[in-house]
Amino acid sequence: MDIAVNFEMIRRRIAEACARAKRDVADVQLLAVTKGHGPDAVAAAADLGQKLFGENKVQEGKSKIPLSPGRLRWHMIGHLQSNKCRDAVQIFDMIEGVDSLALAAEINKQAEKVAKTMPILLEVNVAGESSKFGYKPDTLLAEFMQINALPKIELHGLMTVPPYSPNPERSREYFQQLRALKMKCEEILGAPLPHLSMGMSGDFEIAIEEGATIVRIGAALFGPRSYAKNKRESD
Repeated sequence: MDIAVNFEMIRRRIAEACARAKRDVADVQLLAVTKGHGPDAVAAAADLGQKLFGENKVQEGKSKIPLSPGRLRWHMIGHLQSNKCRDAVQIFDMIEGVDSLALAAEINKQAEKVAKTMPILLEVNVAGESSKFGYKPDTLLAEFMQINALPKIELHGLMTVPPYSPNPERSREYFQQLRALKMKCEEILGAPLPHLSMGMSGDFEIAIEEGATIVRIGAALFGPRSYAKNKRESD
């Protein structure tokens, strides 16, 4: 697997999707998902200019990040358990998978302890899948301002993982729903939210066409993981 070739191909496809959507390519961030890949893969991508990386599990991040090049930014993109919030706050630059007021409150508590303000995204289960984590849209709207009031939390937007389909067009309606929900949140907040984290290796171009600002790409960049994985856990 040639990471350099894949990286350039992904950058080209991002640029082409932005052109179709009449968007500035600078408004879309590539988040390299390193789940199942070691610090050598991180270093290879960093050498190509990649700066933003994502991990699904706190423990994997704790072991990998210290062995990876410095000056990189790391997002926690998987489901976060409350008992892992302390470590997550310390090692990640953003936590994307916040799916309850209780979890946001625990993140706030741990951030206060280390005098850190923690950027977060709220994860939304737009399709209502029982197998997936994430807010129901109505619950998110009901709790939105309570989360925003937490002093060590910075709300930066929303994220989602749509149902897996071999046809990327099937993801479009869920990306549209997330974008519409972000607009409702912005109305409540009275201010813009900068990020929509949506789209992975199979559907990131559709996500960009529908407004994604962060696309989470693992397999298309690094190839298959080194251990068995869930097909669509987070790319």
